Amino acid sequence: MSYQPKKNNHTRESERPQPIKIKGKRVLSHPILTHKKAEVIPPKPRLLDQPVQTKNSEEQDNDLIYGRHPVLSALESHRNLNRLWITSRLRYDPRFHHLVLQAKDNGTVIDEVDPKRLDQITNGGNHQGVAAQIAPYTYTELEDLISQSQTVSEPVIVVADGITDPHNLGAIIRTAEAIGAQGLVIPQRRAVGITSTVVKVAAGALENFSVARVVNLSRALEQLKESGFWIYGTAATGSEPLHSVRFTGSTVLVVGSEGEGLSMLTQKSCDVLVSIPLQGKTPSLNASVATGMALYEIYRQRLSNTHYLDKLHTFSGKKL
Repeated sequence: MSYQPKKNNHTRESERPQPIKIKGKRVLSHPILTHKKAEVIPPKPRLLDQPVQTKNSEEQDNDLIYGRHPVLSALESHRNLNRLWITSRLRYDPRFHHLVLQAKDNGTVIDEVDPKRLDQITNGGNHQGVAAQIAPYTYTELEDLISQSQTVSEPVIVVADGITDPHNLGAIIRTAEAIGAQGLVIPQRRAVGITSTVVKVAAGALENFSVARVVNLSRALEQLKESGFWIYGTAATGSEPLHSVRFTGSTVLVVGSEGEGLSMLTQKSCDVLVSIPLQGKTPSLNASVATGMALYEIYRQRLSNTHYLDKLHTFSGKKL
């Protein structure tokens, strides 16, 4: 006789899978867990006042700069740094060694780390062996910016109206400082401030460039007018082509965002509206590119006038 296993026909009713109602649906609990009551764990409620964090929000900007040139510029200008991460090879580099010692004496925490740690800190950015956490940026008062600019002949101040992209603002600062402008004015609301991304894109320009942040941009423009500045606003529908305008004396160049440009209130505060003639099918330019073109035209005119006067002095010294 062959052995036949007996079937268990005595399953108790209480051990059978029981239906469980979850949000109006009938589901069967797992047979292994039939001797226990199924637990439904509700999701943790999010507090109403708890903000939803996004990677692109300004709050995620942790004031981190990295790369040899931005960090070196910050060290050379004695910028307040909370922490510095640097590889041992770069720490003893002649360009960095004495600056790192000075930063340490000023209270900066120096961490000697390997490149992998820097990869983690910068989220895979091109750190080049060094990164730093900068202290919050200290803005210049508008009155101080005006006083500083008036120490040079025919100063130029850039005003950014509604620039929300930190990369654009950083590029504007880098171009303005490189070409010789005396400073920048930005509004406090509905515009990006000086974040670590701006510092990174500016590539060291902020260490030699003043930025004022004002509550009321229109009032700031009126204050600049009272100080002897002429206000030139860039607009797609400007009344004068850029190359036909003569930029003389103390000059303020006002630029707007790519999407909306200058606000109507800001346009009313300008003495002259200028436009950059475009020949292609692209309707507008990037804000930082338009700023660079306008600034170059301003300084081109002044450089041409300087060369012309030099030639006059040369000719006047010759015997006719």
